[in-house]
Amino acid sequence: MKKIIITILVLLSAVYICGCTEEKEKTEITVLAAASLTDACGELKEAFEEENENINLIFSFGSSGALQAQIEEGAPADIFISAAVKQMDDLRAQGLVEEESVENLLENKVVLIAPKGNPAKITSFDQVTKADVIGMGEPSSVPAGQYAREIFTSLELWDQVREKANYGSDVRTVLSWTENGAVDCGIVYATDAYTGENIDIICEAPENTHKPVIYPAGIIKSSENKKESKAFMEFLKDTKAGEIFEKYGFTLL
Repeated sequence: MKKIIITILVLLSAVYICGCTEEKEKTEITVLAAASLTDACGELKEAFEEENENINLIFSFGSSGALQAQIEEGAPADIFISAAVKQMDDLRAQGLVEEESVENLLENKVVLIAPKGNPAKITSFDQVTKADVIGMGEPSSVPAGQYAREIFTSLELWDQVREKANYGSDVRTVLSWTENGAVDCGIVYATDAYTGENIDIICEAPENTHKPVIYPAGIIKSSENKKESKAFMEFLKDTKAGEIFEKYGFTLL
């Protein structure tokens, strides 16, 4: 009887140790991603972790400029997905991302939105000066704001627009302002507008008024989880990830 009890205890200990080992072996991958990817990344996480039970994805969202600054300051992270090529190129030039890992994944569109009912009756980008308050991303750090500045510069309206501009820290902030009626109109990505509530989508930016909205992704050079990061990068190019991105309005590259 004593031998049986000892055997059971040994087996239970082995199960416990194996369980602890499995828990320790689960690798956490931190992905710094543009705020406009928030909704899509929720589904990406679920789909990827189903196929890779030993990896846990942790997403941190913000403006691409703010995320770039975090990487430059040495914040621990594994992958960066930017809403513009500029931020990724800056990091490549500093040797902070793995050069061969960088991929252009997606394309987005810039759109003009207004609170539901469009009280200011703005019907195009060249009419935004009718607004009292215009919501847009901070051009110095938010790609959506940089695209907006390009658009209005192209339309020769930038000097008038910036006098009425209210700058947000990321594109989701601008969307929220528009949903709440805090601004008369806002400039956001099409993918954000499609998820918005209580807004009207007025139009896309006129053709050739701004650079293409390209989303590159790359592995951060200081990552301590290169193998797992490469697995996620490969997943981002997979059919399943592509279907998720398209569902949220992105165009695959």
